[in-house]
Amino acid sequence: MKRVLVIGATGNVGSQVVHQLLERGAQVTALTRRPGATGLAGPVELLRGDLSDPACLDGMAEFDAAFLVWCAPLATAPQVLETLARRAGRVVFLSNMTVRDGVDAYDNRESATHHAVEGLIRRGPCGWTFLRAGVFANNARLWWGPQIRAGDRVRWPYGAASTAPIHERDLAAVAVRALLDPGHDQARYVLTGPEALSHRDQVRILGETLGRPLRFEEMTPEEARAAWSGTWPAPIIDMLLAAWPKLVGTPVLVTPTVEEIIGSPPSTFREWARDHAEAFQPASN
Repeated sequence: MKRVLVIGATGNVGSQVVHQLLERGAQVTALTRRPGATGLAGPVELLRGDLSDPACLDGMAEFDAAFLVWCAPLATAPQVLETLARRAGRVVFLSNMTVRDGVDAYDNRESATHHAVEGLIRRGPCGWTFLRAGVFANNARLWWGPQIRAGDRVRWPYGAASTAPIHERDLAAVAVRALLDPGHDQARYVLTGPEALSHRDQVRILGETLGRPLRFEEMTPEEARAAWSGTWPAPIIDMLLAAWPKLVGTPVLVTPTVEEIIGSPPSTFREWARDHAEAFQPASN
């Protein structure tokens, strides 16, 4: 039985990784800030820890592999990853598809952080696999869920911006194979969903899934910035409003990698919407 450490176990992808590891018979340990409030089901060992405090890994047992979502200041990464490399035979890191081999300068903090973490892992002594993920389908719940629960109108900028959103279950399925199976060492997998869809298309599909026609209303970037200010971190707003114009009228990268690794087609956005329809329902009184 393989022992696997999951860092980021309570997130959308991490919780799926835990679930699928247990289905494969792995022994799972989850590092979490709040062991009493994880909501993880099954025989999971819970350890209290925060990557902003590298000492949380001191004295930890050895693992066959570790799944890593980086969710801390970059300043602690060298010490954390040095310790992790001594504790785990391999690291599977959830990175970002904007990270490119041979590119060292990035115009947004998220890509720069993922690039830096990849570099630290690569230079370490353990095996590694990088999952360079595309846009998460789950963004729809974060971005549009509040508006859809409140009514039938979605106001959003850059309705024609297109991506290939990926289901968190498919990301986790690739991660589990990289954690447990041979043949994935030093792989850099670019992972997307199976189809290109604009923001407007995704809202339409959500409405069809819910049985409620949703009305998409285009916002200007200035309106969006004003609406989100004080609610979202300013670097995130800057990153999105800079990225989306580049996704209008340009070809969308759709990779076959998920199917090549897991042996079945990745889930469509419509399937994701059916899986998460409850998250868009109005709150009951």
